[in-house]
Amino acid sequence: MTDEIPARSTITTQEPAIADEERERERTFRAAPKLNKSPLHGLWALTNRDLVKWYKNPIQLFISLIQPVVWLGLFGKAFNFPIPTSVLGTAGGFFSYLSAGMLAFIILFTAAFAGMSVVWDRRFGFMNKALSTPVGRGAIVTSKVLQSVVRSLIQAAIVLGIAVAFGMDTSNFSVLTIAGSFVILFMMAFGLSSLFVMLALRSADWQTQMAMINLLNLPLLFASNAMLPVATMPGWLQNVVKVNPVSYANDGVRQMLLGSTATIAPLWVDFGVLALFAGLLSVLGIVLSWRFLTK
Repeated sequence: MTDEIPARSTITTQEPAIADEERERERTFRAAPKLNKSPLHGLWALTNRDLVKWYKNPIQLFISLIQPVVWLGLFGKAFNFPIPTSVLGTAGGFFSYLSAGMLAFIILFTAAFAGMSVVWDRRFGFMNKALSTPVGRGAIVTSKVLQSVVRSLIQAAIVLGIAVAFGMDTSNFSVLTIAGSFVILFMMAFGLSSLFVMLALRSADWQTQMAMINLLNLPLLFASNAMLPVATMPGWLQNVVKVNPVSYANDGVRQMLLGSTATIAPLWVDFGVLALFAGLLSVLGIVLSWRFLTK
């Protein structure tokens, strides 16, 4: 009996310490995780969310490449018009001229659907959840633009590879010219994606958004030098081409990749116009998001 008394007292003194340790462990377990309120963290999380949905659905990527490949394989090869080199400005023929235009083509049509992501997020309730987080409205808009830009550039790189395989002239290719071309395409994609996201800020109807895409896409494409040289167009259309930002993207890419001499502006003007276009529309989209992007 005398041996049991110290053991009991030891257990009695240890019980409060064990209880305190259990309570502390429970408080730690139940404590809410610390929120990372960095704008870059929220921007990356939202951008990555849209990109994951895209690259986990390779059929979507495949379908998006069919149209430019058809243009290259059928229109570019079957209708290889005997346009003089002095008009084209390149020695690679009409196919090489069209191939450079197809890069802007894929950028334009991919950027046009950047706004559809906003529409679907609003329709299925994710936009309300995103607006309830500490992430700023500007970061939400910029994430939609960035995911569209990344998709556009990846698809443009694939189209360029297909065009080279089909016979595009590569005599002027170098690391510098390819990099410069993709800087041009980046600015074009950023500006156009900002435009279409901005138009979708208050929209919850996908039919309205599709109508706006069709309203803008074809005029931007055909009122540019993507398909045909400016010299072959009527005078009034040439004036429209020269105020179309897509034309400056095509012009810059052809100067970089093909060494084109039939240009609408010097290369530095192409870069300047596209930088102004991308910067202006991105800032405008962020400013409008503060007012119109609501639950």
